[in-house]
Amino acid sequence: MPVTIHEVEHIAQLAHLEFSSEEKKKLMQEMNQILGYMEQLNKLDTDAVEPLSHVIELKNVFRADVVEPGLQTGDALKNAPSKTDEFFKVPKVIGEKE
Repeated sequence: MPVTIHEVEHIAQLAHLEFSSEEKKKLMQEMNQILGYMEQLNKLDTDAVEPLSHVIELKNVFRADVVEPGLQTGDALKNAPSKTDEFFKVPKVIGEKE
């Protein structure tokens, strides 16, 4: 059953969208092409095909959650252009007036 202009208008109203008459005609044609493609897919025999949750088989894609030591303060500050004993020194940018 092809999509009509009236149905395109109804869908646009439900989605709170407005289209010109040319856009409605184009949307109608595109929706009918999509439905035509779906009809082709519906003709396929899928009785022997098991349903999938993913296209490819997935295994645990995350690495193990292992606690490791962090970066030491001295190592982090080693290459800093300006620093104190424990912190990076940066130019003040808050509160300056230009």
